[in-house]
Amino acid sequence: MNIGDKVRLVHSKEEGIITRFLQNDVVEIEIEEGFRLPVLKRELAVVSAVEGQFFRGQKVSPTVEKSSESRPTGIKAEKGIFMAFVPLNDREIALYLVNNTDWDLPYALTMPTERHQRGLSGGVMKAKTSVKVQDLLIKDFDEWGTFVFNCLYYTVGFAPERAPFSKRVKFRANTFFKNKRKAPLLDKDAYLYQLDSDEKEKSDQPLNAQALKEKMFEKNEPDAPLPTKVERPAAVIDLHIEKLTRDFMTLSNSQMVEIQLKTFEQQLEKAIASGMDEITFIHGVGNGVLRTELHRRMSKHKNVKFFEDAQKEKFGYGATKVKIK
Repeated sequence: MNIGDKVRLVHSKEEGIITRFLQNDVVEIEIEEGFRLPVLKRELAVVSAVEGQFFRGQKVSPTVEKSSESRPTGIKAEKGIFMAFVPLNDREIALYLVNNTDWDLPYALTMPTERHQRGLSGGVMKAKTSVKVQDLLIKDFDEWGTFVFNCLYYTVGFAPERAPFSKRVKFRANTFFKNKRKAPLLDKDAYLYQLDSDEKEKSDQPLNAQALKEKMFEKNEPDAPLPTKVERPAAVIDLHIEKLTRDFMTLSNSQMVEIQLKTFEQQLEKAIASGMDEITFIHGVGNGVLRTELHRRMSKHKNVKFFEDAQKEKFGYGATKVKIK
């Protein structure tokens, strides 16, 4: 079960849309416009797409058809936009975009670079469909960069106006591989990330006191192991620009610093994901700009226990040792 799935109550004929996962195997479903109900997962059955297509394809009498025109269009799955990373083997992952809502989504998925943005996928995702974006190498995880997803909401006829949706996301190895479950529509195990999970909920009625503490249910299964061992970086990383690129003579100062900071971020994340206790970065003394920025980022990182000048007799004040939690 996922956000946006159409479900039926086992002991009645009522149907609804999953809007949230609560605690203790309880989900919230919307059974009519604006009315939501907490229900145990075992009391629900997912309405399959095949079943829906079968009944939609049946012909109805003119009398029924006419009466249905005067009724409201019914509830919609308002949320359920996912990025699904489906393992192909121990080296590759296929990236899919999944639209489990009842809206058609004119969309664009891009990746920002220093001066431009690189288009990865774009077009219109129909309601309850998915699209494959590309295959990615697991060993290049740190090079995937930031994904930016933008979309509009469209449906034929009258519907409440919805603001355009935008989401930026950058994955970290120490959390990415822990969220493996069935991807909606694809019906495959995937590392699943819901893009619209933190979109503001439309609230009509409070459910109960316990519901105030709920969070999006992200782990239907025990944590899955990493599909491949994260590369362990060297214990000492030299951030001098001539060690990082051959083209340093053609770079501006800001471009050099950007490369140095990106290398720092990548190597620190690898050190954390591979279980290292500490790692040292050589940044030089210089005018102190790089050192200051590195220390600022270290001080805000949740997995950094502390940092200090490393081996002053060897590096002077040109290196920093990071102790990892």
